[in-house]
Amino acid sequence: MSQHVFLRGMVAIRLFSALAELTGALLMWRFQRLETAVRINGLLGLVGPLVLTTTMALGLAGLAQSRLPAARLVWIGAGVGLILWGTRR
Repeated sequence: MSQHVFLRGMVAIRLFSALAELTGALLMWRFQRLETAVRINGLLGLVGPLVLTTTMALGLAGLAQSRLPAARLVWIGAGVGLILWGTRR
């Protein structure tokens, strides 16, 4: 499989994420209610870690295919894990 497939997947997920964020902002503007805006923001907050994890998994899969040393893949994966752990509530 070509690295372009992984890259396109990462780009598509990030574009979907951007579209979700923009839609959320427009819905907040449309409803003009603080309670509704907080709910929408909460839903968007759930999407962020999922997008990060999915795009990184695709990127790591693409890097693994290009014969990047296993030790580097472990370090990258550990970094992503630390980001997720450090931002948990």
